[in-house]
Amino acid sequence: MSIEIRNIEKRFGNFTALDKVSLTVESGELLALLGPSGCGKTTLLRIIAGLEQPDAGQVLFEGRDATHQHVAERQVGFVFQHYALFRHMTVFDNVAFGLTVRPRKVRPEAGEIRERVMQLLKMVQLDWLADAYPAQLSGGQRQRIALARSLAVEPRVLLLDEPFGALDAKVRKDLRRWLRKLHDDMHITSVFVTHDQEEALEVSDRVVVMDHGHIEQVGRPDDIYEQPATPFVTRFLGDVNLFHGRVEDGRFTHGDFAHALSTEAAAGNEQAVAYVRPHDLDLARARDGALAAGTVEHIHAVGPLVRVEVVPERGDAIEVVLGKERFRELALVPGEQVYVTARKLAVFSGDYAI
Repeated sequence: MSIEIRNIEKRFGNFTALDKVSLTVESGELLALLGPSGCGKTTLLRIIAGLEQPDAGQVLFEGRDATHQHVAERQVGFVFQHYALFRHMTVFDNVAFGLTVRPRKVRPEAGEIRERVMQLLKMVQLDWLADAYPAQLSGGQRQRIALARSLAVEPRVLLLDEPFGALDAKVRKDLRRWLRKLHDDMHITSVFVTHDQEEALEVSDRVVVMDHGHIEQVGRPDDIYEQPATPFVTRFLGDVNLFHGRVEDGRFTHGDFAHALSTEAAAGNEQAVAYVRPHDLDLARARDGALAAGTVEHIHAVGPLVRVEVVPERGDAIEVVLGKERFRELALVPGEQVYVTARKLAVFSGDYAI
């Protein structure tokens, strides 16, 4: 089922949580709402669910206005960050809850409920824990049970609010791979909120990057990462080094360094900033084509990567990430002079990519 958000506005007192937000979620899509705390992503999710009412705008399900439809009528499954399981109920009863509380005329028979619940528990690979209680489960198991419970009522839309935020890194990584596989098997329209860039890029079909109640960029994970539309998106999706310069005659210049730009906006003459990720930088001992020069200050090996901090004569330290093989080839030592080269730059003038 498709979801359309039209010019949604939401305020809490003097705080604007959402400011004329518009977005379309395609049927069967897994969409991530990504952004820092307070950007409006959870508010938008709750408005889709019917847990919050917008001050203005519309929510449409499959082309039909659902803005003022009660949450119980929307056929939405909601998975919370902290599981929200009933402690006094077994795993089986937790998953069955949404079915057993339905009005008698639409409530499935007991045998049908049991069959559906056990199918869901097998799907989340926890049917062997049907008689256990939440306190006997690990965090990852509880979250899978919470997901099974949300699916028991056969929702048309699945909404997940920071579903793995309370779990440790290893469990979180395992569960997001599992969620992606589950989605591929079921093809249910899903929207999940996260502030974890890696999680959004790994799991989703498309990513919506939000900040201060606005949508900064919408796109496929690779496009968002490789072609960020604004400085905020560039910074939020990972570490970057900033190099201040100018756009002159279709080139970005920084000291003696010049980099050709391809867009029409590059024809002007104005101040600009190049954003370069640490892994898009390299080090050399020759000045040719160098973006900057400096002294090696710190060298820190992290698994297969080596982080090198280079301090220029003026400006902030530059972080360069090298592979172990490249680092051995350079044989760097602290205190030596090196030149920084760039494989890729994202250049912005104001808030615009050029």
